[in-house]
Amino acid sequence: MKNIISLLVLLSLSISSFPQQQTNWQNFADMKTIRNIAATSDGFWAATKGGAFFYNNSESSYKTFSKVEGLNGIDLTATAIDKDGKVWFGSSNGMFDVYSPQDNSFKSILDIYTNQEHTNKSINDFAVAGDTIFAATDFGISLINPKTYLFFDTFSKFGSFTSFIKVKSIIVKDLIYAATESGIAIQKPGTTNLSAPESWNVYTNLQGLPQAGINKIIFYNEKLIAGTNLGLYEFNGTTWQIFLTLTNNKIIDLQVNGNLLYILTPTLVYLYDGSALQSMVTLNVTPTKINYSSNNGLLVASNIGVIKDSLKIYPNGPAANQFPYMTFDKSGNLWSSSGKNGSGIGINKFDGSNWEIYDVNHYPILYQNDYYSIFCASDNSIFSGNWGQGFVKIKDNNIQRFHSGNSPMIGIPGSPSFLVISSLAEDSKNNIWALNLRAADKKSLYMLTPDSIWYSFENVSESQGDFSEVKNLVIDPNGTKWYYMATAGNIGLYYFNDKGTYDNTNDDVYGYVSKTKGLSTNDVFSLAIDRRGDLWVGSGLGVNIISNVDAVLNSTNPQLKITNSFSVRQQTINAIAVDPLNQKWLGTNQGLFLLSSDGTQLLASLDTKNSPLLSDIIESLAFDESTGKLYVGTASGLTSFETPSIIPVDNFNGLNIYPNPLVITDGSKLVTIDGLIRDTDIKIVSVSGKLVREFSSAGGRVAFWDGRDDNGDFVNSGVYIVIAFDQEGNSVETGKIAVLRE
Repeated sequence: MKNIISLLVLLSLSISSFPQQQTNWQNFADMKTIRNIAATSDGFWAATKGGAFFYNNSESSYKTFSKVEGLNGIDLTATAIDKDGKVWFGSSNGMFDVYSPQDNSFKSILDIYTNQEHTNKSINDFAVAGDTIFAATDFGISLINPKTYLFFDTFSKFGSFTSFIKVKSIIVKDLIYAATESGIAIQKPGTTNLSAPESWNVYTNLQGLPQAGINKIIFYNEKLIAGTNLGLYEFNGTTWQIFLTLTNNKIIDLQVNGNLLYILTPTLVYLYDGSALQSMVTLNVTPTKINYSSNNGLLVASNIGVIKDSLKIYPNGPAANQFPYMTFDKSGNLWSSSGKNGSGIGINKFDGSNWEIYDVNHYPILYQNDYYSIFCASDNSIFSGNWGQGFVKIKDNNIQRFHSGNSPMIGIPGSPSFLVISSLAEDSKNNIWALNLRAADKKSLYMLTPDSIWYSFENVSESQGDFSEVKNLVIDPNGTKWYYMATAGNIGLYYFNDKGTYDNTNDDVYGYVSKTKGLSTNDVFSLAIDRRGDLWVGSGLGVNIISNVDAVLNSTNPQLKITNSFSVRQQTINAIAVDPLNQKWLGTNQGLFLLSSDGTQLLASLDTKNSPLLSDIIESLAFDESTGKLYVGTASGLTSFETPSIIPVDNFNGLNIYPNPLVITDGSKLVTIDGLIRDTDIKIVSVSGKLVREFSSAGGRVAFWDGRDDNGDFVNSGVYIVIAFDQEGNSVETGKIAVLRE
């Protein structure tokens, strides 16, 4: 050990650090809303609002696909399997993804997605015929070569129909048949120039079709059948007439199996055998498509999975793609609120493997599902504010609800029982603070002590409008409560400090901070207290940093030190997360940004183009300090990834170095050195004592080595010693790693 310490003192090469790393990306999305189904011999593919999945019948197992797996489309609208077994997916934004099961790879086709000519680009249906994929889109029909992925042609004008008409359904049988939003178009026999409008015969209500819309066309017993919003119609070669009379007139989808016709309506699945019509399945879901195959039987796509017999088939995931606020508990579980004004679906809990929903169906005590805000207290209790019914406390799966009927909290003017708790926080004395939106008694802040005693406080500087929303309560190290007002009234930043004298309002400190006092704008969207006690204010014009929050305690007109971060000055900051290295992750409308601890450096910029993020519009962030994992909430689903920003250990207790051995084939692999104390310096030396590389950790529990020496060259095969030490050289830990060059 003395030799090692001496080596540390003698070696004095410059220290370098590795750039911020994001690894082990995962996507999580609600895949209950099924848009389309494609059956195979051993299961079926489902195109959903949150990605795709394959369900294996014999194993009752799922394989999900999102951006991490190579699927670029998210809101999938159509799927089909070509003659080579490749699975085609179409999306609402015009993107095509083609999955090859043979090599587990995806190919994306971006021609329509990147086309600026069309605003509506949804892919609504596929037809596979020979060596061509026919895609029904919001602006016509496109023909694609499934081997080269090149477009043969696009048809956007059918007879007298308006140009760029929406095509809902397409079939190819010698001729091309298309159901559009204006009627049905059929290719004229012998025509080859299908881009010419005169190459199509078109049929509307003038030829017997109803005006209410056509959803599906199909051939049944050599008859062309149309499923419309007013029943089933058949084509006699010239005109259309009613084919069958059903109790439920709206036809959503049709499926043929030999002599059998399956008919999907909003509430029933009918079966027609050519002579008799019978109701087959009663539905209590919102159906979208139907599929039948001998291997799968009858499948109904719906808003709550694929209905097969009595099963509802969909992979485990969040109950909805709604993440307005998120938090972690002390056990590493992620909790998420869901929405307001009738859009909420309860509270999500994710343990890293499985999702659990806390809603009225499972927990009637919740009373209502509009849970909007969420917070984890120091005793590991979860608090969640409801949009109209107060808030709940969840501890060890026991739920307690606080509302206008069992607490002194008062709701909005004119309806005092309608109690909106838009944010919750905890102070250093373990008091729970609740931010009460537009309280009729003008007391926006309520406090509940550990002894269950209530106090309420008024910030006299508030000037509310009829639709004011007070949001995002944070508490600084001095006990000052900071929050902002949005939508109406004096929008901007507010603060309040009770000085710990809850019954004495004479010493209360309160105030209002706006653009006139140094903020970039009054449009504030997010707040966070960092590890230095500075207040970060996210707005419509970037970030402001208030570095002397204590100034509000001793002055009625405090002179706050407000700076901004130049690199994000034009971004709208919807969410801020502070990691263990005091770096700031900013969720914006243009992706995710990482700033240095003081905000002077932009360390990383992530969006849907350079990462698996599901959307560029970031709504919420939550950081798990024990693992370095960041969760990013968007309207299209949730994304997570791991970072080196992990709380360091207090003392060295061995190094965990992996992968070990390091097999060097290219520069993409990094060695992780885990088990570091704060601000560790690291030296890599050969067994003979020659210095190979020297660098600093980022400050957290882990650091990385890329297998190179200080000259940037890969080291030779051999065993190397990893020496980790604090900056004073008082604490030292060592480990070994083997390197193999191929």
